[in-house]
Amino acid sequence: MLLKDKVAVIHGAGGAIGGAVARAFAAEGAELFLSGRRAGPVEALVEEIVSAGGSAVAAQVDALDEGVVDRYLGSVTDRAGRIDVSFDAVGVPNAEILGVPLTELDVERFALPIAACTRAYFLTARLAARRMVPQGSGVIMTVTALHSRTGIPLVGGYGPAMAAKEALTRDLSAELAPLGVRVVGLRPQAMPETRTIREAFAPRAEATGLTWEQWQEHLAARTHPRRLMRPAELAGTAAFLASDRASGLTGTTVNLTMGSLDD
Repeated sequence: MLLKDKVAVIHGAGGAIGGAVARAFAAEGAELFLSGRRAGPVEALVEEIVSAGGSAVAAQVDALDEGVVDRYLGSVTDRAGRIDVSFDAVGVPNAEILGVPLTELDVERFALPIAACTRAYFLTARLAARRMVPQGSGVIMTVTALHSRTGIPLVGGYGPAMAAKEALTRDLSAELAPLGVRVVGLRPQAMPETRTIREAFAPRAEATGLTWEQWQEHLAARTHPRRLMRPAELAGTAAFLASDRASGLTGTTVNLTMGSLDD
């Protein structure tokens, strides 16, 4: 098992990406501590993982609150003795920021994803790193999107937010890798199961008349295999990146756009 005896914390575990990563980590033997802003989805996920023979504990945590995150990670180390992996899958609602031209978007809505996404990643990474550095090992991870590297219309501040997270991955690695802590990201293009893609579809459907199936076909046409990635595929890559077998990977964001983005 890739993650046997590893203690992994997943923030935003109630979402499609966080849930898929949790299942993959559990299948590889990790001891999981799963958190989310809403308790219900995380508790349901924990019940599923434990029923399948895995180890997982749920907690309700606001990843934007520094004190709450710090206390939560302290409770994890008190219980498990260490933190080996910190995975940030925290997202923000996009319904109010997508579909509006930048010339018409107010500054508060533009800044919302930049502030929230970078804050959650910075807090969860920094506070995990403070526990990892003394043990001389650990992996800090996050998820971005195609928007970080290519211009896409009507996405508001989402593109700048993803680019900022990837820059933070590089900067964290530059400081932490010499101390034994790797920092890596994953950059998928689009997964139909995620809330982001659903919310991105609504304004475009109104403007173009596209159906949900046509919207997926439009996105898939940009990929080499002419299909969209599934969360389980991303999660399998995440499990490898979190493992000791990926010891040479740090300070980078892995391109999972299936050919949509040349890298």
